[in-house]
Amino acid sequence: MQVSLSQKCFAEFIGTFVLVLIGCGSAVLAGAHVGFLGIAFAFGLSVLTMVYAIGHISGCHINPAITISMLTTGKISGKDAGGYIVSQIAGAIAAAAVLYFIAQGRAEYTLAANGLGQNGYGDAYNDKYSLAAALTFEIVFTAIFLVVIHGATSKSNGNGALAGVAIGLSLTMIHIVGIPITGVSVNPARSIGPALFAGGDALSHLWVFIVGPIVGGVIGGWIWKMYDKA
Repeated sequence: MQVSLSQKCFAEFIGTFVLVLIGCGSAVLAGAHVGFLGIAFAFGLSVLTMVYAIGHISGCHINPAITISMLTTGKISGKDAGGYIVSQIAGAIAAAAVLYFIAQGRAEYTLAANGLGQNGYGDAYNDKYSLAAALTFEIVFTAIFLVVIHGATSKSNGNGALAGVAIGLSLTMIHIVGIPITGVSVNPARSIGPALFAGGDALSHLWVFIVGPIVGGVIGGWIWKMYDKA
């Protein structure tokens, strides 16, 4: 089946929309009920399910860091990468808008007090980790994530049908460790959507969640290329 770029971009929009709505939604709407572990699984399961829903159409990047890593390893063209990234950011913004609308249905909700699942660091965020810790986390753990993605989807991997499971569970394990540090981005689009609505520190801190995942994604691709030429 020949898939057009517009179809791929629409799939990336939908996939990123689901990731942000479910992942950030679990924090904003259900966080008090499911805790950090539940939020971690919500992010992981949203990716796992989207891999099987849209993976055959676009590859299910739903993350600019993944797309850029695929670009630097020669797995996607520059034209497709540009379309993917625009679609991913648009999907994240749309999801944040829907989540904000739903959250306001609870009388006690305020954006200032409850947020929108935005990423952050420092004295006003979760366990008060420093900028250096936050940036290091985003780089290193995005690199780990991309090693898993490249390895799970490699042509030399005989278990390709299970790639979605490995990728989803790897995002879950990253969230289990990282939610107290930054809330976990490892995905610039996931951070951009909520930050545009939350404003304040979420916007001023946003560069960390753009630069860190992109650098980590490139490093992860480079590590994979060191041992797998498929």
